[in-house]
Amino acid sequence: MQKVIETLLIGLSTGSIYALMSLALVLVWRSTRVVNFAQAGQAMLSTYIGFEIASRSEIFWLGLVFAIAAGALVGAGVDYFFMRVLFKHATSGPAAVVAPVIATLGLLGLIRSIVGLTWGGEFKSIEAPASTDGFSVGDGTIPFSDLDVLIIATVSIILIAVAYIFQRTNLGLALRASAYAPEIAQLAGIRTARTRTIGWSIAGAVGGVAGMLVTSNNFLSPYSLDLLLVFGFIAAVIGGLESMVGSVIGALVLGIGLTFILNYVGTSLVFIGGFSVLILVLLIKPDGIMAKGKARRA
Repeated sequence: MQKVIETLLIGLSTGSIYALMSLALVLVWRSTRVVNFAQAGQAMLSTYIGFEIASRSEIFWLGLVFAIAAGALVGAGVDYFFMRVLFKHATSGPAAVVAPVIATLGLLGLIRSIVGLTWGGEFKSIEAPASTDGFSVGDGTIPFSDLDVLIIATVSIILIAVAYIFQRTNLGLALRASAYAPEIAQLAGIRTARTRTIGWSIAGAVGGVAGMLVTSNNFLSPYSLDLLLVFGFIAAVIGGLESMVGSVIGALVLGIGLTFILNYVGTSLVFIGGFSVLILVLLIKPDGIMAKGKARRA
């Protein structure tokens, strides 16, 4: 029983980080109908900037603030200088669907090259902002640390803040209106292009938080966030690409499920397990576990 509780706690911590990447992907999808595979590159670049600040100042939280700011700026820049131009020239036909996806993959490679030239390809580490030692329970120790508690608390605050913005503010109303009915939103006086850029900024900032948190318990390299992108995407599809709540629930389900596979089956099946869960959900409910009715078409 103790091992089951330990697995649930660790899975909750892991799923919390997946939730941030999943949420970032859903934010972009809802505003542009594009799966942003460059999100891993954006998060990686902002994490490297946060790493520089944290290393020089020896203050993790200062690095996190800079990573959030850098993620927001990079996200806005990608939309303003890259996606707007792309959508302007690919407005209809297959190109309007395929081109943005291919473009984000190319952008991911470009960002990797820039990071590699700037920081090199060797592994780097960020000193964790809390202890990574497990809690002592009786005569034993459970593999759940202060850092895991801090990760869950930080992710919870971020998710609550994003939910508040989208549900309780005029900006959130504009973001939702621009995503679901851009033509009507424009008639209502909403500047949809600028609103979409703000959505990309929020997604970039959330990705920066995910990168810093996962790196605090791991190593940083130009490829270190690829797995986070894969599992974040799987979580988004499991929960439903139309639902921010679904992206979080899907991430928690995936995180706990993969942790059970890791602890009870073995490390070799973790990656396969993630896609197995995805296939199972797609067979049972293709629109995601939080989908309501038929998914809206672009």
